[in-house]
Amino acid sequence: HKNSYSHAAAEVILPHIVAEMKPIIFDQATQWPDIASECELIVAFGGLPHKNAQVNLGGVGRHTLHEEMNNCYESGIEFVNISPLKSDIAEHFEPEWIGIRPNTDAALMLAIAYVLLNESLYDESFIKKYTVGLDMFIPYVNGIEDGCPKNPLWASKITGVPAETIIELAYRMAECRTMIMTAWSLQRGDHGEQPIWLTVVLAALLGQIGLPGGGFGIGYGCENGVGNAVKYHKWPALSQGVNKVSEFIPVARVADMLLLPNEVFDYDGKKLKYPDIKLVYWAGGNPFHHHQDLSRLIEAFTKPECIIVNEIWWTSTARHADIVFPITTALERNDLMITKWEQTASPMHRAIDPIGESKNDYDVFTELSTRLDCWDEFTEGRDEEGWLRHLWDQARQQAGRAGFELPDFEAFWAMGPVELLKPDKPSILLSEFREAPDKNPLSTPSGKIEIFSEVIDKFGYDDCKGCPVWMEPIEWLGSESAKEFPLHLISNQPSTRLHSQLDSGGISKGSKIKDREPMVMHPDDAEKRGIQTGDVVRVYNKRGSCLAGVNISTNVLPGVIQLATGAWFDPLHGDDGSLLCRHGNPNVLTRDGGTSKLAQGPTAHSTLVEVEKYASTPPAVEAHEAPTISDSI
Repeated sequence: HKNSYSHAAAEVILPHIVAEMKPIIFDQATQWPDIASECELIVAFGGLPHKNAQVNLGGVGRHTLHEEMNNCYESGIEFVNISPLKSDIAEHFEPEWIGIRPNTDAALMLAIAYVLLNESLYDESFIKKYTVGLDMFIPYVNGIEDGCPKNPLWASKITGVPAETIIELAYRMAECRTMIMTAWSLQRGDHGEQPIWLTVVLAALLGQIGLPGGGFGIGYGCENGVGNAVKYHKWPALSQGVNKVSEFIPVARVADMLLLPNEVFDYDGKKLKYPDIKLVYWAGGNPFHHHQDLSRLIEAFTKPECIIVNEIWWTSTARHADIVFPITTALERNDLMITKWEQTASPMHRAIDPIGESKNDYDVFTELSTRLDCWDEFTEGRDEEGWLRHLWDQARQQAGRAGFELPDFEAFWAMGPVELLKPDKPSILLSEFREAPDKNPLSTPSGKIEIFSEVIDKFGYDDCKGCPVWMEPIEWLGSESAKEFPLHLISNQPSTRLHSQLDSGGISKGSKIKDREPMVMHPDDAEKRGIQTGDVVRVYNKRGSCLAGVNISTNVLPGVIQLATGAWFDPLHGDDGSLLCRHGNPNVLTRDGGTSKLAQGPTAHSTLVEVEKYASTPPAVEAHEAPTISDSI
């Protein structure tokens, strides 16, 4: 597969308009110390919630987000939190909260662009030197094409943000050294490519891309990594080999693949066909946590002839498998904690022997490779320790070429965490491009930032055009569907666990209300429905329903509810075919559809629901109950 559930739309759109996401936009993001020293205004679309930065690929050596934001705050930087959730930036930093209707950020960004362009607040010299396509964008913004200027009054009716607030924000952004930070959440909605594109366009209009403390970033605060002050170091990894199968799908289209074999679909300018899959082997990840429309996924999982899962816990994914290999936790194996966004590398010593018949993933694959007659090719003659030594030796060689020294394996394994070098100077995103655009062109067709993309325009998509535009999401508070389902669901990351991991732990369980996942609701919406804090409610739409426990708070906008992901899926099937999750997994409710024909990313944040007080005695939650183990088959 290609892309990820986290940021699929951004992964596909960014290379067309500015640069590759992971090696450039992420790894070369402007670092926090530079922001603290030079920035004056941080405009955070989607906020900077600390809870999201509890996790990082490969592990977390030191949690940095609060410290870095505090350095900015103490330097006098002002924060603007543009989000339906007031809590998306901590009150400690005294942020201005601009409460916006979910899925309407593109309209707000267009209105800011309108003010910058029509009040002569944009940097014309930067646009001429570093971008292409503004002449194709202006007619749309000014309404020449459709008779509808994308001005603040127009945007106010869509976003719920007062026109005066939009105008004031545009002026502040033009007058200050401004860093625009856009969270991944914005692009996990219908037409999610548009706010990413418009983030780049706004930064280009301000003319601060490549300057200290200015420009844009995608993903600050979304995990513990983007913007960390580290000397970038590419760590070695297990060799992947060459996949002899060339066909792929965008990862979030997995249910479509299983349900619609041989159907043709669009993706990034290509016509692709879903393969006819007979066997699914799932190792790592938990689709019954992170995929949308779980009723549809249940149906999809009935289509293959066999499903095999490597799993530590008795998750819903394991329960839907034909064969489950019990896998060790990190405490039952030796490993390395190394990640490119951390300043720390650490050995991970096995704390206990593997429980029962559990094995680590590598040993399971090794035994399978023996049976499939490819042991030599897969293992390269190495066991667990052999690979750890080999990877560390490679890391030492790469470190040497980068100008710093790592201890040998024996010393590293005995001494514990190793602190890596800090960079000589902070990284500034696209600074080399700004300094010498002819010598350091971007990887776009023009070598410049593309406000209008001829490539995307030639794809001819009706849901992602040649320049960024406002397109109504299929479900939002301004849609016809809102008459029946008048509440917009925000299914964000939880604060009491990591995704669905440790949901059975004390911290996560302690946050539950009558054993259900807590849901935040505005007082006005609760009063209309006769709901009070502590009530168990049914959240529902045409796709399914779930139970949740209510917290009432003004931290959410009226018309918005917040129900975090990660409550273990606990389905109860009705005689009429309906599906109820007893525990509170919001993906029973979310829509399984692509962002557009371009990226085909997930659209969980384009979901409307209704809420009612649950009148009956809530059924017992069974999500964490252990399986029954039989001595024989």
